[in-house]
Amino acid sequence: MRSWSAPDIVPLPGTGGPLRVHDTATGRIRTTTPGSTAGMYACGITPYDAAHLGHAFTYLTFDLVNRVWRDAGHDVNYVQNTTDIDDPLLERAEATGVDWRDLAHREIDVFREDMAALSIIPPTSYVGVVESVDLISELAVRIRETGAAYEIDGDLYFSAAAASKFGEISNLDREEMLELFGQRGGDPQRVEKKDPLDWLLWRAERPGEPSWDSPLGRGRPGWHIECSAIALDRLGPSFDLNGGGSDLIFPHHEMGAAETRCATGQPNAHNHLHVGMVGLNGEKMSKSLGNLVFVSKLRQQGVDPAVIRLAMLSHHYRAPWEWTDAELPAAAERAERWRAATSLGSGPDGAPVLASVRASLAEDLDSPAALAAVDAWASAALTEGGADTQAPGLVRTTVDTLLGVKL
Repeated sequence: MRSWSAPDIVPLPGTGGPLRVHDTATGRIRTTTPGSTAGMYACGITPYDAAHLGHAFTYLTFDLVNRVWRDAGHDVNYVQNTTDIDDPLLERAEATGVDWRDLAHREIDVFREDMAALSIIPPTSYVGVVESVDLISELAVRIRETGAAYEIDGDLYFSAAAASKFGEISNLDREEMLELFGQRGGDPQRVEKKDPLDWLLWRAERPGEPSWDSPLGRGRPGWHIECSAIALDRLGPSFDLNGGGSDLIFPHHEMGAAETRCATGQPNAHNHLHVGMVGLNGEKMSKSLGNLVFVSKLRQQGVDPAVIRLAMLSHHYRAPWEWTDAELPAAAERAERWRAATSLGSGPDGAPVLASVRASLAEDLDSPAALAAVDAWASAALTEGGADTQAPGLVRTTVDTLLGVKL
């Protein structure tokens, strides 16, 4: 599956330092230690509606990781999936009278346009579930061969009791797991299962549903195994960073990690990064609640994508936050000040700004601190001036290359 066009990345003088991020599994800030190529996986959208700001905030976060690693001299193998077959997609297609394939293709196209407009570096591999059915079913077979899975009426389930180190990502107790599993796509109520926490690897064909041939019989993949299989295929086990929104910690990432460990004996990733939820009117912004602000609609209204990006960068990735009517005016005013300052013929020394932005982003992607460093320079440039004729260009390139904001 094709991704989207890549922004131009202008190299900066020198190199950035190692990236440190908060690892969900350990609860600590840890230094990432990639080799020459860093491996990263981010869970993608289920394309039954356009991308909202919660999605954009997640992919902006992984874009910052990508930029910091590149600035430190690493190549980046970034893999992202798209869940182009799943129950929510089928339900929306039926409700709207649209073929599920047409719905998925339409919304993936909108997502691509949004990501390109926001200067998100595209994944090295952008992979759909439909094109990956064979490798997903192969992983399910590998898991079954270990004895960790069992069948109910043709459906294949992973036995939670067979999951080595189950709970290693989320650190939740059983009661918390059961509650979240029922809320987030699980079926704890299915009485035939050995344990309510057992999860679906392969769904046997149902009348009227899309299905594919496989060694497990005709059917389609369960949710969690799609990411496990795609990540293993494109990155192998024990890659550098895995993540997505914080609502994916359990069950999605917990169960995916168990699948990888069962099949390979290794963890799926060294670090797990999760992004705080974006709210609107006191609730998490989500498709199920319908309280959404769409990137595509903001763009249609003429909002500068750089302003949208700046509005999101003003929030630290781990902190839940609320979208309000004040976000865009504040970001637009900031963009105007930065553009005015970087259009001057000279300004204060730009090297400390580059150093501050690098240091802030390297320390758990502290984008608000990075913005503050540019704010201080722009204020000084506009009020006090400066003699460094190279500074405006260096600051403009710093903002573009590290923060992804086109001035």
